[in-house]
Amino acid sequence: MARSGLADAARVARWADSALGPGRGSATADGKATLSDATAAHAARELGLPVAKVRADWDTARLAGLVEVHGGTARPGWRLRAWNRDDSAVLRGWVALFDAWSLAHPEPAGHEPGAVAEVVSAMPQVLSFLQLSAGPVPVAQLLDLLEQRVTELRTERCEVPYGPRLEPGTPGAEPDPAPATDTALAPLLDWALHALAAVGALTCGDGQATLTPLGSWAVWVKLEQICVAAQSPAGNIEQSAEGMLRGCGRLRPNAARAEYRAWLAARPVGSAVAELLGAARGEDALLRGLAFEALRVVGAPAEPDVRGVLDEPTLRPYALLWLAEHDGADPEDAHEVLTRPEATWLWVDTAAAVADHGEAPLLVRHLESAVQATVPALLDEVRAVGHPRTVQVLVALAAAHPDPALAKAVRRAAFQVHTGGS
Repeated sequence: MARSGLADAARVARWADSALGPGRGSATADGKATLSDATAAHAARELGLPVAKVRADWDTARLAGLVEVHGGTARPGWRLRAWNRDDSAVLRGWVALFDAWSLAHPEPAGHEPGAVAEVVSAMPQVLSFLQLSAGPVPVAQLLDLLEQRVTELRTERCEVPYGPRLEPGTPGAEPDPAPATDTALAPLLDWALHALAAVGALTCGDGQATLTPLGSWAVWVKLEQICVAAQSPAGNIEQSAEGMLRGCGRLRPNAARAEYRAWLAARPVGSAVAELLGAARGEDALLRGLAFEALRVVGAPAEPDVRGVLDEPTLRPYALLWLAEHDGADPEDAHEVLTRPEATWLWVDTAAAVADHGEAPLLVRHLESAVQATVPALLDEVRAVGHPRTVQVLVALAAAHPDPALAKAVRRAAFQVHTGGS
């Protein structure tokens, strides 16, 4: 259903990708996201569509994240890139359109902006009622529910005055909030239902409204996100990315993933990904690894940002492993995408995390995970990659290892790195 509903928007987005890329054409005349007249006419000729249809599909593509406009240039969004291979990208695109239903189909003229905003704010409760009803609901019943919710919103906005409160009816007393009226809300409910029907979330007819299977799924997902956010197991949901990751460092993997999901559910995806990558750039290697574990929970929406850090030496090995697993590689085999120096750098970085936050036996066991067949070969390559924590890692490993001869060799390597010798 999502693919079908977005097919026309995807077609216009693909056309924009080929015709409006850098150096080829301008999407807009005024730097805004609306198509210029010339571009709309150009698209209509090439796609065999009316100009009005092109403009409507273009707007849908922007709201669904299939196309992004930067100045006068259009470029495909990550959802369009993943369209053919990732169903979740299609569903996320449709959910983005579902969230923007009031922008996709603006309200009719002549209504107070405040009343429109109240109806938009109240519609999630109406949709939740439709979802729980699991069948047709009379519009009159939805109107009663909308009236109640709008009245609640108006009551919540009332400020409690300081000092003694006068009884209602007393001269100078604050009036009680005016109840929402059927006559004022009926046309706005009609607009909201038809706008949601236009994006494929519900159907209207014979005085009743029914969620489509796609609409019911989307509302269920929203309710699940609210529940997940409310059940942050370790209480880190309001922390920064760094604070949340530090809290997750003490959790078992399953509990940490639950915490990541709760933290992510409470934030826009874009800002959450940026914050996680910011934490990964810090000096704490443990946070670096945990940040990419959290990004695995994010999934496809993080792909452009993860690709964007491939040129950063500190993050490159983590990003390569993330992308390999995202593209379907078995986690056990994903390390094969790393070059020998990248694998060695990652080994040192992980050893730094263990040395800072783990116990000595863990560091000794980490030695066995090195790709090099012998300890001398490992020490040679560790010195070559130039990780800033090399000396500290080797000193910690020498102190933890029970084999005196091996510990001595590791201490010698640490000294050589420290002094710049060979």
